[in-house]
Amino acid sequence: MAQPNADGKKKWVYAFVPGKAEGSASMAELLGGKGANLAEMASLDLPVPPGFTITTEVCEAFFAADHKLPEALKGEVMQALEAIGNTVSAKFGDEKRPLLVSVRSGSRASMPGMMDTILNLGLNDKTVEGLAELTGDARFAFDSYRRFIQMYGDVVLGVDHGAFEDILENFKNLNGFAADTDLDAEAWHEIIADYKAAIEREHGAPFPQDTSEQLWGAIAAVFDSWHNPRAETYRRLHDIPDAWGTAVTVQAMVFGNLGDNSATGVAFTRNPSTGEKEIFGEYLPNAQGEDVVAGIRTPHALTKKSTGETSEASLEVAMPEVFTELRKIFDRLERHYRDMQDVEFTVQLGKLWILQTRSGKRTTEAALKVAVDLAAEGLISQDEAILRIEPSQLDQLLHPAIDPVAEHDLIAKGLPASPGAASGEIVFHSEMAEALKAKGREVILVRSETSPEDVHGMHAAVGILTARGGMTSHAAVVARGMGRPCVSGAGTLRIDANAGIMRAGARTFKSGDIVSIDGSTGRVYAGKAKMLPPQLSGTFATIMEWADATRRMKVRTNADTPRDARQARSFGAEGIGLCRTEHMFFEEKRILAVREMICAEDEEGRQQALDKLLPVQRADFEELFEIMAGLPVTIRLLDPPLHEFLPHEDREAAQVAAALGMDLMRLKARVAELEEFNPMLGFRGCRLGIKFPEITRMQTRAIFEAAVNARKKTGEAIRPEVMIPFIAYRREFDILREVIAETAKAVERESGIAIPYDIGTMIELPRAALRAADIAAGPLGADFFSFGTNDMTQTVLGLSRDDAAPILSNYLEHEVIAIDPFVSIDQAGVGELVKIGVERGRSAKPNLKTGICGEHGGDPRSIGFFETVDLDYISCSPYRVPIARLSAAQAAIRRRRREQKAS
Repeated sequence: MAQPNADGKKKWVYAFVPGKAEGSASMAELLGGKGANLAEMASLDLPVPPGFTITTEVCEAFFAADHKLPEALKGEVMQALEAIGNTVSAKFGDEKRPLLVSVRSGSRASMPGMMDTILNLGLNDKTVEGLAELTGDARFAFDSYRRFIQMYGDVVLGVDHGAFEDILENFKNLNGFAADTDLDAEAWHEIIADYKAAIEREHGAPFPQDTSEQLWGAIAAVFDSWHNPRAETYRRLHDIPDAWGTAVTVQAMVFGNLGDNSATGVAFTRNPSTGEKEIFGEYLPNAQGEDVVAGIRTPHALTKKSTGETSEASLEVAMPEVFTELRKIFDRLERHYRDMQDVEFTVQLGKLWILQTRSGKRTTEAALKVAVDLAAEGLISQDEAILRIEPSQLDQLLHPAIDPVAEHDLIAKGLPASPGAASGEIVFHSEMAEALKAKGREVILVRSETSPEDVHGMHAAVGILTARGGMTSHAAVVARGMGRPCVSGAGTLRIDANAGIMRAGARTFKSGDIVSIDGSTGRVYAGKAKMLPPQLSGTFATIMEWADATRRMKVRTNADTPRDARQARSFGAEGIGLCRTEHMFFEEKRILAVREMICAEDEEGRQQALDKLLPVQRADFEELFEIMAGLPVTIRLLDPPLHEFLPHEDREAAQVAAALGMDLMRLKARVAELEEFNPMLGFRGCRLGIKFPEITRMQTRAIFEAAVNARKKTGEAIRPEVMIPFIAYRREFDILREVIAETAKAVERESGIAIPYDIGTMIELPRAALRAADIAAGPLGADFFSFGTNDMTQTVLGLSRDDAAPILSNYLEHEVIAIDPFVSIDQAGVGELVKIGVERGRSAKPNLKTGICGEHGGDPRSIGFFETVDLDYISCSPYRVPIARLSAAQAAIRRRRREQKAS
């Protein structure tokens, strides 16, 4: 919080000069990252141009007062401005020795390039002459003036940047100038006149000559830029709260365009791509900072060893004394901040100035190496190294990625539902996906939306693209579980599966056309994109080893197939937290038996169909037990509504009727009979098992026979965890527990082998959480709870995840919610029920095992919450296992620190 001034009033402005500062690096919340770091570097007596920072509290007051600056601010700003002038022997607005300043934004979180900046402020028709005389360089002075007019006109006065560019280009073309550097002071004088005329024409008022008016206009404009579209988009993508606001830093200008002994540059203290400990960056001689950003000139590398640089071009050779000083400052900054730094600097007439430092953005590979190396160097602890890695970044290592350098033909943008990238032929039907895969071809399954019937097609495809659905839609959830890249909710696409076409704007794509999808960004491209293979570095294994030694919660996987289970084990999964048995039923041969069971008119007919499913389900479970080699395996009994297994299109219905030797009309009647208005709250889960106990017997027999066989093969102790889904009442659990126990005894009698087991339930209905003590009570109560937060979120919020996208988008816009509750758990609502369920369940059974198997089990923010409610394990899709391992470790470290601080 802000400190009071000597008169007891709130302090709005914090000054800094080399060797002294009113702020520090710990004050980023108040001074923004830029202001806090400038104050810190000033305190370290580094060569920082003097200046002052206007706090984020002023930003809050500015917007609260309808974009008006507080009256009390003026006195503090003018006093701080005078102090800057005294330091550099100049005066703001003075015609002989004018003080020029930059006005820059600075949020507490780095938002590079998202907000606005004004340079060279303080120039007008008179001070520009003083600058020319002072520097002895009229060309430099008038070039600086035209830069200021252009930037101020664009940012503050709202004159389109292109209008100034057109004036400049037209002038150069008419007068035969090839580049800006060819223009002299007289030419810039003419262009300035044209710039000012354009401002008066477009803005309706002359360009301000009063330097104080310039300053207040710039400060207000930088505050306003907090809410420009690109800044708002960036915050939304990086979960930066709107309420934070930005600080504004006003700083004496230093110039890198005063001749060959001046320059400007940007550098990293380590390589941001690889993490190697080497200076990495570029500079431009005789240039200002915006020249580097604009890319109008080719920059040079800083070091001699940099690829493609001649020794003459590098800063190390061209300005050896500056380079030596810069390297010393880099070393000092790294030791002080204990992290790789991103540094902006200017050289003015041979003197080095540091304009900014911040933690440098880096690739995942670099982040891992930097963290491990800093720990090895003794700058940070292993705990701190673990905390330095953003868990979601690990996705970049686990999946192929589209080469960001290559050119691609973007045709649509959707939601980044499942990371990774893929290219393949468009197919619109799952059967075709399987058929083409069998021929060795790679396909992208394109659907308006997917359903459980598409699982086989999704498995056959290398990627999935849907026009509808959110981040936890069927397509997204299943794709993540399979490790398939998926783009969902690409609403601009128009898909006609029957016609076999996909429209993207005015373009039409048909079956067989090649497209590429990037599930990490949500982008869809025409044609085959250039891919980069996944890379797992040695530092990845090191960080994971440290994380595993630190975390408390176990990490399991949601896996339904041997392929998923093996993949998860390779990523460090410690068991299976959710095996969805229904996903095993959708293969072509199996689904026919399921449909035969559903269409049977009596128990005998159902049993005949179930007898066909028993051996294949047993084989599936057996392989899962073998892969997990004694690790826990939680198997959920059949959960979805039966109608999901039946055909709904006439073509498919006719094929099914023929295969079953069944009258088509009778089949259609059965489909209609099972149709429900709201199937997700209908005849599913335990309700199926109670109505048709033979289904539960078949699945349970398959589980225990598989456990017996796996134990014989591997010698490992197998202890299946049988999970009853969708219960609301203890009696539901009791009825199915009895069926399971009877089946287990029957298998034991037949095999002569007793298999220990646990029977638990998925807590996904609010009533189950509230009645958790009753459900867990006694020796025959639930042995474990697994919270199904996907469905619990739906039932608590009364919101269908497949229809939620437009509602949630509107709610995010109106700040009803801060984040999609299907992506990160709603802690105050759904999370509270999880907490209640754990506490009440353990009040009845202290050793009750609790876990999470919803998609939130792979979300870092949600995992932090699960640590606080003492879950025993989290379970997530295979490709999220490393993310969960790291997140669980970070959650444990943060919890330990909170408890130490509290004590």
